[in-house]
Amino acid sequence: MKMYLLLSIVFFYGIIFGSFFNVVGLRVPMKKSIVTPRSACSACGHQLTAYELIPVFSYIIQGGKCRGCQSRISPIYPIMELLTGILFATSFYVVGWSGELLVAITLVSMFMIIVVSDINYMLIPDKILLWFAGIFLLERIIWPLTPWWDSLLGAVTGFTLLLVIAFVSKGGMGGGDIKLYALLGFVLGFKLVLLSFFLSTLFGAVLGGLAQLFRIVKKRQPIPFGPFIAAGTLSAYYWGSELIDLYLHFLNHGF
Repeated sequence: MKMYLLLSIVFFYGIIFGSFFNVVGLRVPMKKSIVTPRSACSACGHQLTAYELIPVFSYIIQGGKCRGCQSRISPIYPIMELLTGILFATSFYVVGWSGELLVAITLVSMFMIIVVSDINYMLIPDKILLWFAGIFLLERIIWPLTPWWDSLLGAVTGFTLLLVIAFVSKGGMGGGDIKLYALLGFVLGFKLVLLSFFLSTLFGAVLGGLAQLFRIVKKRQPIPFGPFIAAGTLSAYYWGSELIDLYLHFLNHGF
């Protein structure tokens, strides 16, 4: 009962922060303040009240429409709020009540902002990466990987891997992706950053292929890679050791 209560509290805080991450992901790439002006309808300029800013629930109560002009509100807002809550709760469930939980929540927070930015602008802002780099540096000093130099090896690996791919593919990977993977390598370490990249490309290939098959996107149409990096990295972070053990078991014993 206590676990369910704690999960509910963490989830609740997650959806609140998710609402803020939407704002950051939409405004920072456009070099706008995240404090002012207050949130407003993009269609009619109606300034949103506190009642209209309740994460997830306001969207449901209003039927996904602006109270001022009745225009449709993008479902990306409640989806990201709900997803942030789920991932905060998942972090607590997987990592437990420890210092590493703060690292997990920081990782989720960064990805929520990046996903919103990448979906809307196909851009991973340097300002976001620099801000979180400072936080992760402090966190990994307090709660280092074992051995401690695994963070440095992971950072070099993540940066070099993406840089080589960008060079070979002649721009197939953006500069934001390269810098992001250097940071992820620092957080995850050598093994997990490699697994992160493998899972990210796997998710991207499968889901991107399905999107083209069902004509959600056109052939050769650029699609944001940030959401796939988020999915692959968080999967590696949460369950990386189990996935690696499972892979080694299949190598030694077969299916």
